[in-house]
Parts: sequence; structure tokens; C-alpha cells
Amino acid sequence: MSVLYRWLTRLLRRAAPALARPGSKLHAGLAGRTDAHDTLAAWGRTARDPARPLFWFHAPSVGEGLQAQAVIDALRVARPDVQIAFTHFSPSASALAERIGADVAAYLPWDLPETLEPVLDGLRPSAIVFTKTEVWPVLTRSAAARSIPVALIGGSVPDGSSRAVWPTRAFLRSTWGRLSLACANSAEDAVRLIDLGVGLGVARVTGDPGIDSAARRAGAADPSAPYLAPFRAVPTATVVAGSTWPSDEAVLVPALGATRAAVAGLRVVLAPHEPSEERVRALLEALAADGWRATTLGAVRRAGSLGDHDAVVVDSVGQLAHLYTIGDVAFVGGGFRDEGLHSVLEPAAAGIPIVIGPRHWNARAAGDLVRTGGAKIALNDVEMGRAFAGWLADGEARAAAGAGAWGYIDGHRGAAARTADLLKALIE
Repeated sequence: MSVLYRWLTRLLRRAAPALARPGSKLHAGLAGRTDAHDTLAAWGRTARDPARPLFWFHAPSVGEGLQAQAVIDALRVARPDVQIAFTHFSPSASALAERIGADVAAYLPWDLPETLEPVLDGLRPSAIVFTKTEVWPVLTRSAAARSIPVALIGGSVPDGSSRAVWPTRAFLRSTWGRLSLACANSAEDAVRLIDLGVGLGVARVTGDPGIDSAARRAGAADPSAPYLAPFRAVPTATVVAGSTWPSDEAVLVPALGATRAAVAGLRVVLAPHEPSEERVRALLEALAADGWRATTLGAVRRAGSLGDHDAVVVDSVGQLAHLYTIGDVAFVGGGFRDEGLHSVLEPAAAGIPIVIGPRHWNARAAGDLVRTGGAKIALNDVEMGRAFAGWLADGEARAAAGAGAWGYIDGHRGAAARTADLLKALIE
């Protein structure tokens, strides 16, 4: 199986230039991996301090990257002398890679001996740390051959995970078995990791470091920031919809229209998951067709005012966690598509109630928030509109739901520090 995997990976690497449309997300990711191994190896040869420990963190995309960042920050407190290498898989994490404060950052090299061996020679990592669910077999095997400990942080195995079914389950079993440490978000995740092949003494329940990250980012929101101040200058009932896809928006836009009929002065801030020019333009047109006076966040920032606009489409990335702090109610996208829900932690950390779609199998926090009253599930636009209008019309119920959402965050903080302590012990 491992021989076939390497053969298929080499084939994909050779065919990659012809596989993706120029300008697409796939094209950007493939292009970024072209010389990632050279970038990492060169830094290792020139800037690696052998007297200091180096942790190589890998996170596939933004959500996992934020989990990793919380642990990196805590690790730097525990070991101020640490050096950090950071890799990612998705182009959406490129901006985060620049902000994470790593000593060197790049796309993850192709999972092949010929690309990874020079990187390991250059970086000489004290440990390699994967985030959430993504473990790479060749990198893990090469690390084990060099006696480099490999860890997993923020470990989660949701219902329906492809890693828990054949053939992925069988193929990755030996890879899971090579982990020296597996930090799980919950006891259930720890059991599932062990079932996948993680050693009994290796799995540890530490909690979700993404909760620490969400709490920190919500607390860092600056009310005077040019993308927040215009909203605070004209307070009114506001729905912030984050990380939406077209399948979400097909339900969301009618629901917002119904809510506007019941709630005077309603305002909406809508942040598509991928704010390309095409997506932003389509949303502006859809909102305008439904009677909204729509503009972009960039235009609001430049003008320093909302003017007479009551709908704002976010046309950049990096502000969503802060934008939730100007909302009264949140909608989190992904729940109307098969891939599952995006993170509910940011609006919960902002202390506002949350509406989600039915497909939240991949997000344990969403289910917990529903059970504690901080979130509601809407199966269609009618239920969504009722949820929005109900909370916006009843300040007491809204405050109680928001307090429940924040209580969930506050009660689960500390995972990043616990995880950092275990990583520190792993190399000491």
C-alpha cells in the first residue's frame, strides 16, 4: 500500500501543472508546493539554531491554523527559546501563515522521501506536530526513522470522518501508531483515535485549543478599528453571517428578508467563506434584488461610514472574528452543504446566540451549544427567520443565549496551555 501511495503521489506531482485552472484555489495550492521543500531546507541550513529546540507545526487550513497558533503562543511561554516552522496545505491559510509568527513558513512539501528528506536534514526538528486530523504517512515514517517524536494536537474524529472508514482507515493505521502524543479535544475523540491505531498511552484529553484562540481574538477586537467603528456609531439590530457558501445563502437571504419585515432597522453583515470578486458581486446583486441597500466592507472602511446601507458584504479575510462583536445574532455557514459546518467558536466567544444549518456532524462545539441554548438549528429559511426574529425581538432571551454561548467558551479555556506543556515534556 505504501509503495502504491508513493507512486500515486509522484504521478500527481508530475501532473499537477496541467490539473488546475490558473487563478483557482487548487492552482495556487499546487504552485505553492512546487518549491516549499527548498524554502524550508534553505532556512534550516542558514537560520536553524541547533542550540534551540524546533517544533514543526502543520495545519491544513485556517481553522486548524488558529488551533496551532494558540498552542504555539502557549509553547513560547513554556519554552521562550523555541523555534517554530509552520506549514499549511490550503491557500486560504497563506495569510495566517504570515501572521502566525513562525521562524519559517511554507506550504507542506509533497509527501515523498525526495522532498521531505532534505527538509528534515535542514530543519532537524525536535518534534513534528500535526493539527486536528491530518497526518501524513511518509513524513511520519521518515520522522520515526530519525527518532523524531510526532504529535497530534486538537485531535478530533467526527462522525462520518473519512479517516474512520475503509480504505483510509486501513492505510493510515500504521501512521497513527507512530504518534508519540495525541492530544484529543474530548474523551470521545481520544477513544476514536485509539480505535484508529493511536497507542493507549499516547492519547491524552486536553480540550480544543481553538477555544483559546477564539477567546483571544474576540477580546482583541478594537471598537475604534475602521472596519468596526462605523457599525458602533449607528447601533441597530444586526445579524452577522460568517463563512457562508451559496447553499447557505439560498436559505439565508430569504430568511433575512422575512426577519426584516418583523424587526425594524435590521442590518446584515455577510462574510462569504471565499470572498472572491465574483462571489462578492453575486452577493451584492442578490441582496439588492431582495431590497437591501448593499455595499462592501472595503467601501465602508474607506468612507468611514455606513451611509444609508443596511447590508454589508465582507470582501476581505481576517476580520470575521472581530465583526461578530458588533452583531446581536450570528449565522455560521456550512450547515447546508455536505462538507459540514464552519467554526461556531468565534461568535460564541463574542457572546452572541448562533443559528446553524442541519449538517453540523463535524462540529462537536455546535452540538454542545445547541444543548446549552447558545445555538439553534434551522432546517429551512422559515425556521431561520423565526430564530433571528425571536432573539432580536426578545432582549432577555437573546442575552441569556449569548451568555450561554460565552459560558461554553469560558468553561473550556486552557487547552492550549495543557497541550503546550505536553509538547514541552515530549522533547525534555
